[in-house]
Amino acid sequence: QVQLAESGGGLVQAGGSLRLSCAGSGRTFGSNNMAWIRQAPGKDREFVAAIKWSGSSTYYADSVKGRFTISRDNAKNMVYLQMNSLKPEDTAIYYCATDGRASPLVLPIVVSEYKYWGQGTQVTVSS
Repeated sequence: QVQLAESGGGLVQAGGSLRLSCAGSGRTFGSNNMAWIRQAPGKDREFVAAIKWSGSSTYYADSVKGRFTISRDNAKNMVYLQMNSLKPEDTAIYYCATDGRASPLVLPIVVSEYKYWGQGTQVTVSS
């Protein structure tokens, strides 16, 4: 089973940048799809971005497309989310998550498909 730990959150002004990191443990990390999911106060969890286990495919929510970039380094068991041109509406707790499947053909893009989550890291964007 993969265990995940996020880091890199913080307070930033609108227009600024942050890079979130997610460290994974477990032998299967390199064969699992990974995603970043966020939850703002009083709102439902929102799917932000996903990357296939091979790194060959990515997906972004319309709200972050062109501003956020997801990447991974399987040799280091790491996944990253580079966030540029941040907006106050990006304020949320950001979670790293995995579907836990071994080398799946499909990259899921719904929250319910991701079974294993980290503890989250807070991102606050001030106006």
